[in-house]
Amino acid sequence: MSVTPELLNATAAHYRNGELFIEDVSLREIADSVGTPLYAYSSAMLTQQYRRLDGALAGLAHQLHYAVKANSTLAVLQTFARLGAGFDIVSGGELSRVLAAGGNPEQVVFSGVGKSTEEIDFALKTGIECFNVESAGELERISARATLLQKVAPIALRINPNVDPKTHPYISTGLKENKFGILQHAALALYQQAAADPHLQVRGIACHIGSQICEPTPLFDALDQLLGLIDDLNAQGITLTDLDLGGGFGVTYEDEQPFDVDAWGRHVVGKLAGRRLKLSIEPGRFLTANAGVLVTRVEYLKPVEGSDDDQQQQGKNFAVIDAAMNDLLRPSLYQAWHGVLPVRENRSAPTRRWEVVGPVCESGDWLAKSRNLVLHEGDLLSILSAGAYGSVLSSNYNSRNRAAEVMVSGESFRLVRRRESIQDQLSTEVL
Repeated sequence: MSVTPELLNATAAHYRNGELFIEDVSLREIADSVGTPLYAYSSAMLTQQYRRLDGALAGLAHQLHYAVKANSTLAVLQTFARLGAGFDIVSGGELSRVLAAGGNPEQVVFSGVGKSTEEIDFALKTGIECFNVESAGELERISARATLLQKVAPIALRINPNVDPKTHPYISTGLKENKFGILQHAALALYQQAAADPHLQVRGIACHIGSQICEPTPLFDALDQLLGLIDDLNAQGITLTDLDLGGGFGVTYEDEQPFDVDAWGRHVVGKLAGRRLKLSIEPGRFLTANAGVLVTRVEYLKPVEGSDDDQQQQGKNFAVIDAAMNDLLRPSLYQAWHGVLPVRENRSAPTRRWEVVGPVCESGDWLAKSRNLVLHEGDLLSILSAGAYGSVLSSNYNSRNRAAEVMVSGESFRLVRRRESIQDQLSTEVL
């Protein structure tokens, strides 16, 4: 097996009589029905992860706002809406998706550094819960649009606490060299400006320091800084009701230590005891990553003749699959590691070390490197931990169609996004 039992146990996939399943449905059955490549999600694991995080904050007034950017497929959003989730959005398009999936606009927080005038107007007219404001210019624009539309805009300031989340630099968002948030020394004046504005309702304070955080100390440091700023604001007569701690809880892709949500929850509940604050968090990856897989088929094998020692001298063994970097960008973009498993085990033949690559015309088009697998042309493979930042980052590079997506529930599955066609791609263009 090319992944550890611990990793397999952390995902929605499991073997049954030598065949890989999601819940009670064989991935081979799904692939035979809808073709490959395809994304498959476990509704049970989405629900389980949501309830784990919700339960960790039991006894504290709180709201989970699912971070839509992790996976914006409507069926995924609908699953969380039915569980009572709010939503964290970063664009007007994501707000439209939340509404289409049955989400409550009064439980939507709007983050992001570049909110356009059109997006602000849309959110004001829709009646969202809160804007997480990231700059002085944005605060002024929201005030101007609320004045014009005769609305009162609920706002929180997103603070940049300059805390190192110790994660990949592309997904670090809480350092002063990052583009996100407002530095603490500028926050007090902006809060005073907002509090004096009749078209702004100051509700809270927010931060989000990064993603894939496996050790909670940076999160605790950020919380301490926010609580200190809340106390400073109280002394100025500005009382906040909401505290948004963001998300970023890490998941297991390879051998990472799982984020201990229960220990984190106990610490947060203890810190907020006696304070009249409603807590919001914005989980994304934690809820969806290991609930999804990408299923793909081996198109061609390009082995190097001889032993593994020969590979060092002559080249590498390439397994060319029908999924590519346009379907799952994380390996190329972040050099991310994803577990790879055969949908049907074959232990009778010897393994070989393979580079699992796609058909896109780029040497950077790879899904997994140096994996020990038994492979034949036509075999199905499952790429694990693909439920977050998989389909949302997909593209039409090389004029490839985006993959189909299915939701599995118990013994059944349903197609929740049909495979894109070339007609879909051409429909927006004009000669």
